[in-house]
Amino acid sequence: VDVVQLLKEFRGRVDLRHADAWTFLLGSTYQSFPIRFYFRVKEAVEPAVAVVLLVLLAPVWLALAALILATNGGPVLYRQERLGYRGKTFPLFKFRTMAKTAETSGPQWAREDDPRVTPLGRRLRRSRLDELPQLLNVARGELSFVGPRPERPEFYALLDGQIPLFHLRLLVRPGITGWAQVCQGYAASVEESRRKLEYDLFYIQRMSPGLDLRVAVGTMALMFGGGGGR
Repeated sequence: VDVVQLLKEFRGRVDLRHADAWTFLLGSTYQSFPIRFYFRVKEAVEPAVAVVLLVLLAPVWLALAALILATNGGPVLYRQERLGYRGKTFPLFKFRTMAKTAETSGPQWAREDDPRVTPLGRRLRRSRLDELPQLLNVARGELSFVGPRPERPEFYALLDGQIPLFHLRLLVRPGITGWAQVCQGYAASVEESRRKLEYDLFYIQRMSPGLDLRVAVGTMALMFGGGGGR
Protein backbone atom coordinates (compact mmCIF):
# COMPACT_ATOMS: atom_id res chain seq x y z
CA VAL A 1 0.00 0.00 0.00
CA ASP A 2 1.35 3.45 -0.96
CA VAL A 3 2.25 5.23 2.30
CA VAL A 4 1.23 8.64 0.91
CA GLN A 5 -2.19 7.29 -0.04
CA LEU A 6 -2.52 5.57 3.35
CA LEU A 7 -1.68 8.77 5.27
CA LYS A 8 -4.15 10.72 3.14
CA GLU A 9 -6.95 8.37 4.11
CA PHE A 10 -6.05 8.47 7.81
CA ARG A 11 -5.62 12.26 7.95
CA GLY A 12 -8.46 13.20 5.61
CA ARG A 13 -6.27 15.59 3.63
CA VAL A 14 -3.97 15.66 0.61
CA ASP A 15 -0.30 16.25 1.46
CA LEU A 16 0.77 19.06 -0.86
CA ARG A 17 4.43 18.07 -0.46
CA HIS A 18 3.67 14.94 -2.51
CA ALA A 19 0.95 16.25 -4.84
CA ASP A 20 0.71 17.68 -8.31
CA ALA A 21 -2.14 17.95 -10.80
CA TRP A 22 -1.51 14.44 -12.18
CA THR A 23 -1.32 12.63 -8.82
CA PHE A 24 -4.37 14.60 -7.68
CA LEU A 25 -6.33 13.29 -10.66
CA LEU A 26 -5.08 9.73 -10.17
CA GLY A 27 -6.11 9.79 -6.50
CA SER A 28 -9.64 10.99 -7.17
CA THR A 29 -12.68 8.77 -6.71
CA TYR A 30 -14.34 7.60 -9.92
CA GLN A 31 -17.51 9.61 -10.39
CA SER A 32 -19.96 6.80 -11.03
CA PHE A 33 -23.48 7.39 -12.31
CA PRO A 34 -25.09 7.36 -8.81
CA ILE A 35 -22.60 9.97 -7.57
CA ARG A 36 -23.06 12.16 -10.66
CA PHE A 37 -26.83 11.82 -10.33
CA TYR A 38 -26.64 12.87 -6.67
CA PHE A 39 -24.80 16.08 -7.54
CA ARG A 40 -27.19 16.90 -10.39
CA VAL A 41 -30.12 16.52 -8.00
CA LYS A 42 -28.28 18.47 -5.31
CA GLU A 43 -27.65 21.36 -7.69
CA ALA A 44 -31.34 21.48 -8.64
CA VAL A 45 -32.87 20.93 -5.19
CA GLU A 46 -30.64 23.05 -2.94
CA PRO A 47 -31.99 26.46 -4.06
CA ALA A 48 -35.57 25.32 -3.32
CA VAL A 49 -34.52 23.96 0.09
CA ALA A 50 -32.81 27.27 0.85
CA VAL A 51 -35.99 29.21 0.06
CA VAL A 52 -38.01 26.96 2.39
CA LEU A 53 -35.43 27.42 5.17
CA LEU A 54 -35.46 31.19 4.67
CA VAL A 55 -39.21 31.21 5.28
CA LEU A 56 -39.07 28.83 8.25
CA LEU A 57 -36.18 30.69 9.88
CA ALA A 58 -37.64 34.17 9.37
CA PRO A 59 -38.33 34.59 13.14
CA VAL A 60 -34.68 33.78 13.89
CA TRP A 61 -33.58 36.33 11.28
CA LEU A 62 -35.74 39.02 12.88
CA ALA A 63 -34.52 38.21 16.39
CA LEU A 64 -30.84 38.29 15.37
CA ALA A 65 -31.33 41.47 13.37
CA ALA A 66 -32.93 43.16 16.39
CA LEU A 67 -30.01 42.04 18.62
CA ILE A 68 -27.41 43.36 16.20
CA LEU A 69 -29.20 46.71 15.87
CA ALA A 70 -29.61 47.01 19.64
CA THR A 71 -25.99 46.18 20.49
CA ASN A 72 -23.94 47.34 17.51
CA GLY A 73 -26.24 49.48 15.37
CA GLY A 74 -26.65 49.02 11.63
CA PRO A 75 -26.11 47.70 9.09
CA VAL A 76 -27.31 44.22 10.04
CA LEU A 77 -26.03 42.40 6.96
CA TYR A 78 -22.45 42.41 5.71
CA ARG A 79 -21.79 41.97 1.99
CA GLN A 80 -18.38 40.81 0.77
CA GLU A 81 -17.14 39.86 -2.69
CA ARG A 82 -16.02 36.23 -3.03
CA LEU A 83 -14.82 33.92 -5.80
CA GLY A 84 -17.19 31.12 -6.71
CA TYR A 85 -17.51 28.30 -9.20
CA ARG A 86 -14.98 28.66 -12.06
CA GLY A 87 -13.75 31.96 -10.63
CA LYS A 88 -17.01 33.89 -10.98
CA THR A 89 -17.35 36.62 -8.33
CA PHE A 90 -20.51 37.04 -6.25
CA PRO A 91 -21.59 38.95 -3.11
CA LEU A 92 -21.49 36.77 0.02
CA PHE A 93 -24.02 37.72 2.73
CA LYS A 94 -23.41 37.39 6.47
CA PHE A 95 -24.74 38.91 9.66
CA ARG A 96 -22.33 41.66 10.69
CA THR A 97 -20.09 40.44 13.50
CA MET A 98 -17.30 43.03 13.39
CA ALA A 99 -17.01 46.71 14.19
CA LYS A 100 -17.74 49.08 11.32
CA THR A 101 -14.05 50.12 11.26
CA ALA A 102 -12.80 46.53 10.93
CA GLU A 103 -11.21 47.02 7.50
CA THR A 104 -10.47 50.73 7.27
CA SER A 105 -6.84 49.82 6.48
CA GLY A 106 -7.76 47.22 3.84
CA PRO A 107 -8.68 43.49 3.70
CA GLN A 108 -7.47 41.39 6.63
CA TRP A 109 -7.70 37.71 7.52
CA ALA A 110 -10.30 36.76 10.11
CA ARG A 111 -8.82 34.93 13.10
CA GLU A 112 -10.31 32.64 15.73
CA ASP A 113 -10.06 35.28 18.49
CA ASP A 114 -10.21 38.33 16.25
CA PRO A 115 -10.19 41.56 18.31
CA ARG A 116 -12.33 43.27 15.67
CA VAL A 117 -15.25 40.96 16.47
CA THR A 118 -17.96 42.36 18.76
CA PRO A 119 -19.12 40.39 21.85
CA LEU A 120 -22.39 39.47 20.13
CA GLY A 121 -20.50 38.71 16.92
CA ARG A 122 -18.27 36.26 18.78
CA ARG A 123 -21.32 34.31 19.92
CA LEU A 124 -22.78 34.34 16.42
CA ARG A 125 -19.52 33.04 14.98
CA ARG A 126 -19.16 30.23 17.51
CA SER A 127 -22.70 29.04 16.80
CA ARG A 128 -22.29 29.65 13.02
CA LEU A 129 -25.47 31.76 13.07
CA ASP A 130 -23.62 34.58 11.30
CA GLU A 131 -23.66 32.34 8.20
CA LEU A 132 -27.46 32.18 8.11
CA PRO A 133 -27.88 34.89 5.42
CA GLN A 134 -25.86 32.71 3.05
CA LEU A 135 -29.08 30.82 2.45
CA LEU A 136 -29.72 33.74 0.07
CA ASN A 137 -26.58 32.75 -1.84
CA VAL A 138 -27.74 29.12 -2.00
CA ALA A 139 -31.15 30.23 -3.28
CA ARG A 140 -29.38 32.25 -5.99
CA GLY A 141 -27.27 29.25 -7.03
CA GLU A 142 -23.98 30.84 -5.94
CA LEU A 143 -23.31 28.52 -3.00
CA SER A 144 -23.94 24.90 -2.13
CA PHE A 145 -24.62 23.74 1.42
CA VAL A 146 -21.32 21.78 1.41
CA GLY A 147 -18.14 22.69 -0.44
CA PRO A 148 -14.87 24.62 -0.09
CA ARG A 149 -15.41 28.04 1.49
CA PRO A 150 -15.27 30.80 -1.17
CA GLU A 151 -12.15 32.94 -0.96
CA ARG A 152 -11.90 36.72 -1.27
CA PRO A 153 -10.32 37.82 -4.60
CA GLU A 154 -7.58 39.76 -2.78
CA PHE A 155 -6.47 36.70 -0.81
CA TYR A 156 -6.92 34.36 -3.76
CA ALA A 157 -4.41 36.41 -5.78
CA LEU A 158 -1.91 36.12 -2.90
CA LEU A 159 -2.46 32.43 -2.11
CA ASP A 160 -2.62 31.18 -5.71
CA GLY A 161 0.90 32.47 -6.25
CA GLN A 162 2.30 30.75 -3.15
CA ILE A 163 0.34 27.51 -2.74
CA PRO A 164 0.40 24.81 -5.46
CA LEU A 165 -2.96 23.56 -6.77
CA PHE A 166 -4.83 26.37 -5.02
CA HIS A 167 -6.79 27.07 -8.22
CA LEU A 168 -8.39 23.60 -8.01
CA ARG A 169 -10.76 24.97 -5.33
CA LEU A 170 -12.63 26.70 -8.17
CA LEU A 171 -13.51 23.38 -9.84
CA VAL A 172 -16.55 22.89 -7.61
CA ARG A 173 -19.29 25.08 -6.21
CA PRO A 174 -18.27 26.61 -2.86
CA GLY A 175 -20.29 25.89 0.26
CA ILE A 176 -21.67 27.38 3.46
CA THR A 177 -19.67 24.71 5.26
CA GLY A 178 -17.07 22.20 4.16
CA TRP A 179 -14.63 19.47 5.10
CA ALA A 180 -11.88 22.03 5.73
CA GLN A 181 -14.20 24.10 7.96
CA VAL A 182 -15.01 21.07 10.09
CA CYS A 183 -11.41 19.85 10.34
CA GLN A 184 -9.48 23.11 10.52
CA GLY A 185 -11.66 26.17 11.08
CA TYR A 186 -10.29 29.63 10.29
CA ALA A 187 -7.11 30.25 8.28
CA ALA A 188 -5.26 33.49 9.11
CA SER A 189 -1.96 32.97 7.27
CA VAL A 190 -0.49 31.44 4.12
CA GLU A 191 0.60 28.32 6.03
CA GLU A 192 -2.83 27.82 7.61
CA SER A 193 -4.43 28.35 4.18
CA ARG A 194 -2.08 25.68 2.79
CA ARG A 195 -3.24 23.18 5.40
CA LYS A 196 -6.87 24.13 4.80
CA LEU A 197 -6.40 23.57 1.07
CA GLU A 198 -5.21 20.03 1.80
CA TYR A 199 -8.59 19.29 3.38
CA ASP A 200 -10.43 21.01 0.50
CA LEU A 201 -8.54 18.91 -2.05
CA PHE A 202 -9.43 15.74 -0.15
CA TYR A 203 -13.11 16.76 -0.33
CA ILE A 204 -12.89 17.49 -4.08
CA GLN A 205 -11.23 14.09 -4.63
CA ARG A 206 -13.79 12.25 -2.52
CA MET A 207 -17.00 14.17 -3.29
CA SER A 208 -19.91 11.88 -2.45
CA PRO A 209 -23.20 11.79 -0.51
CA GLY A 210 -21.42 10.04 2.36
CA LEU A 211 -18.76 12.75 2.71
CA ASP A 212 -21.40 15.49 2.52
CA LEU A 213 -23.24 13.74 5.36
CA ARG A 214 -20.03 13.63 7.45
CA VAL A 215 -19.54 17.36 6.89
CA ALA A 216 -23.14 18.10 7.86
CA VAL A 217 -22.87 16.06 11.07
CA GLY A 218 -19.52 17.66 11.92
CA THR A 219 -20.93 21.14 11.33
CA MET A 220 -23.88 20.47 13.63
CA ALA A 221 -21.47 19.25 16.31
CA LEU A 222 -19.47 22.49 16.00
CA MET A 223 -22.62 24.62 16.11
CA PHE A 224 -23.94 23.04 19.29
CA GLY A 225 -20.51 22.55 20.82
CA GLY A 226 -19.38 26.11 20.06
CA GLY A 227 -16.01 24.93 18.75
CA GLY A 228 -13.95 26.33 15.93
CA GLY A 229 -12.95 23.11 14.20
CA ARG A 230 -10.64 20.36 15.31
